[in-house]
Amino acid sequence: MAFNINTGILKWYPVYTHPRAEKAAYTALANKGVEVYLPLQRSLKQWSDRKKWVEEPLLKSYLFVKIAEHAQADVLMTRGVSRFIYFSGRITAMPNRQIDDLKLLMASSLELEVTEENLQPGEKIKIKGGPLKGLTGEIITYRSQKQLLIRLENLGCSIVLSVAASLINRY
Repeated sequence: MAFNINTGILKWYPVYTHPRAEKAAYTALANKGVEVYLPLQRSLKQWSDRKKWVEEPLLKSYLFVKIAEHAQADVLMTRGVSRFIYFSGRITAMPNRQIDDLKLLMASSLELEVTEENLQPGEKIKIKGGPLKGLTGEIITYRSQKQLLIRLENLGCSIVLSVAASLINRY
């Protein structure tokens, strides 16, 4: 008897993949007949000899599968898949609406950026690299990973700086 991965109540589940294996896991799951979603964004990459537009995952090492609960083991046995995401000891299911919202965002022309930094207005920071190394200030607005509105100490003004969040330290 053939095993049908899509029988039962279908729910969206976030899946963690091996590093840089999102596309391979996507293909392997799709070949198994699994409904799978991998949000990709185009970005311009610079190499020493050329520039090229590439599609990269919006969320590194994540993709989403729509399966019945009993099909989780089959998904885990797929090349490139590492594990499901757990919350309070249980595999996390996502509401359909969240996936629909993500698809809507990806279809828009907005420039999307994902960061794990949790920078808050009022935090004191010091730039640790780049041409502004050593500059200290206070975060007024966190607009994106590359655009912070910072009040510079001793100047009494606010300046919009394009500084990667990875180049700042809290103090």
